[in-house]
Amino acid sequence: MNPAVTTLFNFRCVAHCNFLYILQHFITKHLAIVEIGTGSFATIFNRTKFITMSTVTITAADINKLRQATGAGMMDCRKALTETNGDFEAAIDWLRKQGQKVAAKRSDREAKEGVIIAKTNADNTTGFIVCISCETDFVSKNADFVAFAQSIADAAVANNVKSIDELNEVTVNGAKVADLINDKLAAIGEKIGIQKFERVEAPYVASYIHGANRMGVLVGLNKAAAEAGKDVAMQIAAMNPVAIDANSVPADVVERERAIVTEQISADPKMAGKPAEMIAKIAEGKLNSFFKEQTLLAQAFVKDGSKSVGDYLKSVDADLKVIAFKRVALG
Repeated sequence: MNPAVTTLFNFRCVAHCNFLYILQHFITKHLAIVEIGTGSFATIFNRTKFITMSTVTITAADINKLRQATGAGMMDCRKALTETNGDFEAAIDWLRKQGQKVAAKRSDREAKEGVIIAKTNADNTTGFIVCISCETDFVSKNADFVAFAQSIADAAVANNVKSIDELNEVTVNGAKVADLINDKLAAIGEKIGIQKFERVEAPYVASYIHGANRMGVLVGLNKAAAEAGKDVAMQIAAMNPVAIDANSVPADVVERERAIVTEQISADPKMAGKPAEMIAKIAEGKLNSFFKEQTLLAQAFVKDGSKSVGDYLKSVDADLKVIAFKRVALG
């Protein structure tokens, strides 16, 4: 080989090796590597943010949030967020359209730690749920903090409040609730506040607290029925229905479910070439299954799976009806 060519070849090899060494040193010191799929190179991200081809930045916190909400795998969550440009709700739908069984994101789950109090007024015609949030379970399990939350819930009942803003202005032992919360924050060193407030009015309201103040339920009935009220409240705590019956499911939720099941069916190779009318009919059948599983009266009764909640209520009193419910949970 020509000596000049050999020299040039050796120089390029050395330069290439030096470049790889410098790159490896930089990555080891400053970056982390995650292998995506079967590509020959990996997606590089720093310890806070992923560098992706998406129009938005997908953070590790975003992925973890979706994973916690759905139970899907980390890489599936990353792909879902990337495919939907970071839209959390759309990412949940994307996962479901891929056939994954994921937990629906519900507004009743907001604070990770805290204390939830559910109680009614003396004649059981109005119920209240108050969630006082904190940052750690050490505080949420503290007897003094539980008593503090109880005192605020008592104030809500005594003053028949209708909102968080109204509750913050209520006076307890000469001080406003908002000021008491600020004092407690300073004393324990954690961010606390009234995270959630719910209220139900009905001829009869039953309340239920589950799991050491981690969940609260209110059920409004059209007539007094203490035992049935408690049974239905426990049902709601266990099964987390989206509405009382199919007719009370919000229209946007129905359309969202219809779109998801229609896309699932259309993506099935066995349905290739099938007419749209057939796919729509099958989709309606799946939608009926959703109503059966996710609406209160159609759900199987947890204390007797041979009957629905609606059947159970009829067995207690033919005229007994649920007219409202609220459920608030930590986690």
